[in-house]
Amino acid sequence: MSALHAITLNAIDGSELPLAQFKGKPLLIVNVASQCGLTPQYATLQQLHAQYADKGLVILGVPCNQFAGQEPGTEGEIAKFCETTYQVGFPLTSKVEVNGPGRHGLYTYLAGEGAPFPGDITWNFEKFLVNGQGDVVARFSPRTTPDDPAVIEAIEKLLG
Repeated sequence: MSALHAITLNAIDGSELPLAQFKGKPLLIVNVASQCGLTPQYATLQQLHAQYADKGLVILGVPCNQFAGQEPGTEGEIAKFCETTYQVGFPLTSKVEVNGPGRHGLYTYLAGEGAPFPGDITWNFEKFLVNGQGDVVARFSPRTTPDDPAVIEAIEKLLG
């Protein structure tokens, strides 16, 4: 089992969300926020989910309040916002820290020292693409939209 698949987060509803359940499936992991200028990317993430979930892609939204306090709500408020505003059908985690001393282990794996694409998360909606074996294969900036040709090409390459 890869180090990624050994990580467990809490889902937005408080239940456990072991990443081992996604072994063998590509993951697009995105730190998200409800009150950001990039928040409309939720709509495109949901479109990708609708388009590629049956082919194996899992989109994982990871709420974070570390960037200008743009995710101040409770998990329940975040879930309701995502459901009612963007009809989000992909998994969301509880809020985590993506940078600093409280950085969640997921983000240490994705962007910490020794990671393929190391460095602090720069803003909300930074994206990491992970293959089914748990290897990080791409990192996309927050301003790169989920339907950018480079993102689509990388996803389709993993889906075969």
